[in-house]
Amino acid sequence: MHLTSNETIAGTQWQQFPSDCGMPLVADMSSDIMSRVLDFNQFDLIYAGAQKNIGPAGVSLVVVNKNCLGKVDRPIPAFMDYRLHIKEASMLNTPPVFAVYVILLTLRWLKEQGGVAAIEQKNKAKAKLFYDTLDALPLFHGPVAKEDRSMMNAVFLMQDPNLEKEFLTAAEQEGMVGIKGHRSVGGFRVSLYNALPLESVQTITSFMRAFANKKG
Repeated sequence: MHLTSNETIAGTQWQQFPSDCGMPLVADMSSDIMSRVLDFNQFDLIYAGAQKNIGPAGVSLVVVNKNCLGKVDRPIPAFMDYRLHIKEASMLNTPPVFAVYVILLTLRWLKEQGGVAAIEQKNKAKAKLFYDTLDALPLFHGPVAKEDRSMMNAVFLMQDPNLEKEFLTAAEQEGMVGIKGHRSVGGFRVSLYNALPLESVQTITSFMRAFANKKG
């Protein structure tokens, strides 16, 4: 079974993972790895691009149960054979050294914050502040069921779509950029990745309240 633990476009996230599903469990955790405490033992394979919470693009993290390897009869390209990557200590080919170094710095920062458990609490606080604000303002609408809301990517719409352009322009004038929703769904999206401080969430929620009050 393959799943994506956090869906960035729709703003949904698995809160609990399937257990005893009778087949190997594989997860793409590119957008929420290192954001919360997980029991890695329940997965047979986890893969994640580094670019959201670990470091710059160009590096991938793979966590694999070795018991799953070597069970394919057909030939596998060398680069796709995790056994070779393990054998060569992740240097089957020339690694992106600078990107790996930035990951080292990021992991040191993560440790200084108190580790993943501490980061999870900070992420929960950021998400709670944002979603509580969203739910309190009738001008806005959160399309995702509360139990499925992402702690990393909060998507929302406006009850009056005609106000979206004005809201986006006003936000940019206040120094808030990159909140336009994905082109396939529209609306807005606020990413709450590990590196985003609580102060940034306080800023945008204050702006949302002020905009809502202005529009009455």
